[in-house]
Amino acid sequence: MQIDGFRGRLITADHADYDTARAVWNGAVDRRPRLIARCSGTADVAAAVRVARDHDLEIAVRGGGHNVGGTAVCDDGIVVDLSAMRAVWVDPADRTARVQGGALWGDVDRETQAYGLATTGGIIGHTGVAGLALGGGIGFLMRPYGLTVDNLLAAEVVTAEGSIVRASAEEHPDLFWALRGGGGNFGVVTSFRFALHPVGPTVIAGPVFWAAEDTGDVLRFYRDFVADAPDELGTVVRLGTVPPLPVIPEELHWRPALAVACCYAGALDDGERAVQALRRFGTPLVDLISPTPYAAFQGALDDTVRHGWHYYWKATDLTGLSDDAIAVIADHAYTARSARSYSAMFHLGGAVARVPHDATAYAGRDVAHNIIIDGVWLPDDAGEHAAAETAWARRFLQALHPHRAAGVYVNFLDSDDTGRVREAYGDHTYRRLAEVKAKYDPDNAFHHNKNIRPE
Repeated sequence: MQIDGFRGRLITADHADYDTARAVWNGAVDRRPRLIARCSGTADVAAAVRVARDHDLEIAVRGGGHNVGGTAVCDDGIVVDLSAMRAVWVDPADRTARVQGGALWGDVDRETQAYGLATTGGIIGHTGVAGLALGGGIGFLMRPYGLTVDNLLAAEVVTAEGSIVRASAEEHPDLFWALRGGGGNFGVVTSFRFALHPVGPTVIAGPVFWAAEDTGDVLRFYRDFVADAPDELGTVVRLGTVPPLPVIPEELHWRPALAVACCYAGALDDGERAVQALRRFGTPLVDLISPTPYAAFQGALDDTVRHGWHYYWKATDLTGLSDDAIAVIADHAYTARSARSYSAMFHLGGAVARVPHDATAYAGRDVAHNIIIDGVWLPDDAGEHAAAETAWARRFLQALHPHRAAGVYVNFLDSDDTGRVREAYGDHTYRRLAEVKAKYDPDNAFHHNKNIRPE
């Protein structure tokens, strides 16, 4: 199959790079598209979409290829592949950045930190910008500066009919509202324009680890600690085993443990004071909080969730961290069979909660904590671990049922969570999204995503 005027690479099943090109972050996903259209720019994207529509082919859109459900690749259709479109242009005077749709968060952090600037991004450097941003975008900077979508100023979008439009507060405002949380339902975003903020380049950041048997005590302390924390302090709790990273003593590798990772987006002296009580609590196994380059901190966990490993996720928003909820978390977090499996809990609030609920499609403004349960195993261990890790994640989620809020972060939904998409938004926001979907993609051409059907 040819695409007139296409300047990128067209990769079919007989191409030497086909298997590499169709592989996504989650190695458990194995799909065989008819054509991978690796685009060189927006014109290529528009051409690929038009050809797919003309031939009534399935369309998958690949940015970073990081979605756990493997939505970036489809069987017997066209993959509109933006992975070669990774440029980042920073305007330090205006404190903005324009980012192409195939960029990774490591690309953004590298370029923006050259000017001591940043915006809210993911906590893994090889996460794609597009997928994370369109679902909302939670990360260490969200409490002082809001979600990624709260920092989105404009987007260039290729629609389902192959047209190129600009979405902002002034142009196509309905589409702009929907893009900020509604996922990849409304078109292919070929570039984003983000607001930037002074961050780093050195910040107070890093994790503190405690033994698994201390989980209950640490989480009860953490609940009170973050309730009074300044907005500048972002924290993520990780429960599983100690990852075998070079900065961690080898005798601790793979030991069941809880970690609280911190990043203070402000003056170093203020950051030292903000984390002091956490560092002094109990008997930590190791304390790695220190003045750290922000970009390095953002990529510190990249090797703990590598491309090609197998993943299965479950997630929910939490009503709070009651003693009973903490007991459930402590009882289930360390019962996975694979040493690579883990769960992570994010503390929201701050600037996230101050944005009006209907300002964007992201619906979790009143959530203080959410949790993701990540089954992880190596491809060679699939026979031993796939069923066990899947069952662990489902069992953990079910045990949390009494403590679940009416919501879930859409970017944390796996391929078998299609029935929970409405839960991610609530009825009112979902209906509004469905109306925008009907306007910009009435035939639901973009349905390889956390799909919102046109109203």
